[in-house]
Amino acid sequence: MRLIQVSDCHLHAAPAARSRTGNPYRQWCRVLDEVARYQPDMLLVTGDISQDDSRASYVLAERELARLECPWYWLPGNHDVPALMQQFQTPQARVELGAVDMLLLNTQVVGAAHGHLGPERLAALDAELSRSQRAPLVAMHHPPLAVGSAWIDALGLVDAAEFWEVLAAHEPVAAIFCGHVHQAVDTRQALPRGEVPVHACPSTSDQFLPGSRAFAVDAGARPGFRIIDLPPSAANGAVSTRVVRVPLP
Repeated sequence: MRLIQVSDCHLHAAPAARSRTGNPYRQWCRVLDEVARYQPDMLLVTGDISQDDSRASYVLAERELARLECPWYWLPGNHDVPALMQQFQTPQARVELGAVDMLLLNTQVVGAAHGHLGPERLAALDAELSRSQRAPLVAMHHPPLAVGSAWIDALGLVDAAEFWEVLAAHEPVAAIFCGHVHQAVDTRQALPRGEVPVHACPSTSDQFLPGSRAFAVDAGARPGFRIIDLPPSAANGAVSTRVVRVPLP
């Protein structure tokens, strides 16, 4: 089964609106054109669909997602308006992906750029992991660890320590997939029962410069998406993932 992740679209109500380095809507369409070539069984959008809090931006997002011949799911980023997202899709906490389940976490703090789960969401995650019969994937907007860019790391998941404490009480999850950082990241978090792979996805809009102390855009990097190939059974193989960059005309 093939899952594809896209993230950080930052769409405006006006399709012609520009970002720092390009046109978010044109790039969104171009990325989804390329995604379709890889024939996903499911698509995941890990937040920041909208840039301007407009319903029209979600209309543009949903219109292009509807072109794909597969189910899709999204979760909110710090820029999103969950009430508008719910007009197009009811939020899901767990999605079945063949031999693997995926848990969708909401890390949004309304009005803030950083992420936070808090006691209620952490308790819900603990309950989901307790009833899991197979190691799930976890999807979230904010990364639960540092990615090496000081300014981004200051805006990550502020209760990451509590998040890892919950995960440490269970068998390791299969992998964590997040957005927010506008760059490809592949790393691991060591836990008492084993390591957990953590992957971040490029943006479909602007890319951030890796390793930067202050805000910086990587003008030379192209938008992209992440391919996630799942094993045929829970006991047969690991999750395989890679990033695809999309050339722009």
